[in-house]
Amino acid sequence: MSWQPELDELRAREAMAKAMGGPDKVARQHQGGRLTVRERIDAMLDPHSFHEIGAIAGRASYGPDGELKEFTPSNCVMGRGSVAGRPVVIVGDDFTVRGGSADATIRDKPIMAERMAAELRLPIIRIIEGSGGGGSVKTIETTGRANLPGGVGGTWLYHHTGDNLSRVPVVALGLGSVAGLGAARLAASHFSVMTKETGAMFVAGPPVVNALGHNLSKAELGGWEIQCKAGAVDHAVDTEEEAFAAARRFLSYLPASVFELPRREPCEDDATRREESWLSVIPRDIRKPYRARTILEGLMDRGSVFEMGRYFGRSIITAFARLGGMPVAVIAGDPMFYAGSWTADACAKVIRFVDLADTFHLPVVHLMDCPGFMIGLEAEKAATIRWGVRAMAAINQCSVPWCTVVLRNAFGVAGAIHQPAGRYTIRYAWPSGRWGSLPLEGGIEAAYRAEIDAAEDKGAKLAEIEARLQKLRSPLRTAEAFWAEEIIDPRETRRLLCEFATLAQRVLEPGQRARGVRP
Repeated sequence: MSWQPELDELRAREAMAKAMGGPDKVARQHQGGRLTVRERIDAMLDPHSFHEIGAIAGRASYGPDGELKEFTPSNCVMGRGSVAGRPVVIVGDDFTVRGGSADATIRDKPIMAERMAAELRLPIIRIIEGSGGGGSVKTIETTGRANLPGGVGGTWLYHHTGDNLSRVPVVALGLGSVAGLGAARLAASHFSVMTKETGAMFVAGPPVVNALGHNLSKAELGGWEIQCKAGAVDHAVDTEEEAFAAARRFLSYLPASVFELPRREPCEDDATRREESWLSVIPRDIRKPYRARTILEGLMDRGSVFEMGRYFGRSIITAFARLGGMPVAVIAGDPMFYAGSWTADACAKVIRFVDLADTFHLPVVHLMDCPGFMIGLEAEKAATIRWGVRAMAAINQCSVPWCTVVLRNAFGVAGAIHQPAGRYTIRYAWPSGRWGSLPLEGGIEAAYRAEIDAAEDKGAKLAEIEARLQKLRSPLRTAEAFWAEEIIDPRETRRLLCEFATLAQRVLEPGQRARGVRP
């Protein structure tokens, strides 16, 4: 006796699941410029690699004869697949089925996806749209009760959503309007991307917020410019295809889990490459900024720089890159914004990025140019010093190999945290390096007020004192006391950084850190 009838029913149910919310809802999704969840999964993964789990989970009704009458699939699609040949877990919201809300959710599906990623030690990719399995007002009527947040199922989902940040790479793609639990799942990631035209993220959407007396559109409340500048989302792109490409590239720098090490790739870029422009890229006029990204991209393997969080904490650049094929995490000061001063936002950006590097065993390269913490009333209101000492703690607790190159400024408390304290790190300085408790500019008049006031020509006296102190400030004098270990020819920097990456690879150790990444 054959079991073919049961297999035929299974295939029929699978076909119903793949129809999602039906032709009308699928057409509406496409008309809104958005792919369906199944199209997104196929576009994200290697071709034909998706192995779906729980395809026929959903809500069914049966006739008097016990035969299937109607079937609404779960609004969560999940399973395993591969990206660049490496296995991953993927889970996506189906907005065509009740807009991703709780009354169409089989809660165990996203929980299983998170648990599978944790226990199989695989990266997880979340494709989020709607409330991400959260509730809607209609849920009360459709279920006949109100849910107490953090119930048994919800607790497990929240637990794994946060706990996986310390275990496996987590990527979240916000490819539509994302609210409530969906917003939390988007933010609770190592790398988040949203689409500029079709994406938006908020704790509560415009209908709820506008009922309180506002009149905001989705973009005005939670569009990409709001969320990327606030640091809630890392990256924004024009198309969903670009979002998938960004996710694939992000994952290429990281190991599959904290129990592995990053993979070194073949590199054709000469480790000893010298660029004559590096000798003059830092202006002698300290008031003139320079393009830090030009230096960063030149020092790293060609085409390997992948920046994160470009629109947030803009006086600091954070990026993945490669040196001789070895993945590294790079922090660089950007004097185009606040002269490179660390704002509260910049400190928050540093904390999260250093935690990420430490969690996944990426050596850190710090291209240092920081005149200190941001000062002034707004900086005090933002509690900049508290964020600064939190950044200090994150850097000092970091355990991966670290190399700092002081390009120009290193002043004050912020200057002191350019490398972890209490352990060996490699430090170089360019001849353009300048450092101290505080910059000379602005401090001379206060420190030498009496001498300047007593002079017949106050301007000449000020210039005389400044010239005298500038000679004392030479990095070569600091090197005499071995406080600056090596002053280097800028043209040798790439060779030395590639050497650092090779040395770092020898001592990296896999395993779970006591402190993981916090969202």
